Amino acid sequence: MSTFTLPRSNPAVAVNLTSNLSQEQLLAFPAFQNWVATLQHSISTQQNQHHTFHAAPYKLRKIDIQSADFFGGKRLGFLKLQAEVSNDKGEKLPGSVFLRGGSVGMMLVLQPDDVPVQTEDEKQVILTVQPRIPAGSLALAELPAGMLDDAGTFAGGAVKEIAEETGLEIPAENLINMTELAIPAAPSKSDEQLQQAMYPSPGGCDEFVPIFLWQKRVPRSQLKEWQGKLTGLREHGEKITLMLCPLNQLWKLGGRDGKALAGWALYQGLRQEGKI
Repeated sequence: MSTFTLPRSNPAVAVNLTSNLSQEQLLAFPAFQNWVATLQHSISTQQNQHHTFHAAPYKLRKIDIQSADFFGGKRLGFLKLQAEVSNDKGEKLPGSVFLRGGSVGMMLVLQPDDVPVQTEDEKQVILTVQPRIPAGSLALAELPAGMLDDAGTFAGGAVKEIAEETGLEIPAENLINMTELAIPAAPSKSDEQLQQAMYPSPGGCDEFVPIFLWQKRVPRSQLKEWQGKLTGLREHGEKITLMLCPLNQLWKLGGRDGKALAGWALYQGLRQEGKI
């Protein structure tokens, strides 16, 4: 195990590494970069005399890396660490952190094209059904999750399955970032600079999930064909399947998925305010 001082840290922050992780790998990990920058900026806001912790400000003092998981044996994917954040009185804030970085949730809404425009009638949402071992599930229904690739296109295993089963492609120019519409950007640099996204488990994980909306009107015959085909039932050995969920039932059928509940709430709220 080796130790180094976090660059540009004041007070100096000692970082203790695991045997399978180098300083260069850690500092190049986007999730670590974003977490440190966000936390250090939030700590700096305590300088404001109106801040709750102004009288006894907290400081990041030490980071102990506890484990590092690599994808494919090469690319750093997950980190577990313990951050020591305390004030000069010796009071500490909880600092057990699982770092994995951001992902993307996609609310894909289909509607028969013979229904009048600007109505909510007969809208359907595409859900994925797949194993989620951390939840102890082999068949969890959820909004498709993935990432935006360098070209700005929604990518990942769920998107591949959607394309294979329906032929639908999801170009970036048709996406509406609902979280960005709902959550205003920080008004000034003196405020915390969190992501304009949903944090599903901020008590233990840095993951942030912007929720995008994509709506498409399709021929009724096509939608009926998909309704018959996309049942959520797997063929032998298939890991990801799709199902269509009536939009007005999303809060129930997708109720175990934080992305689905966030998507439903954002959709309803933004419609009420006339933003979508």
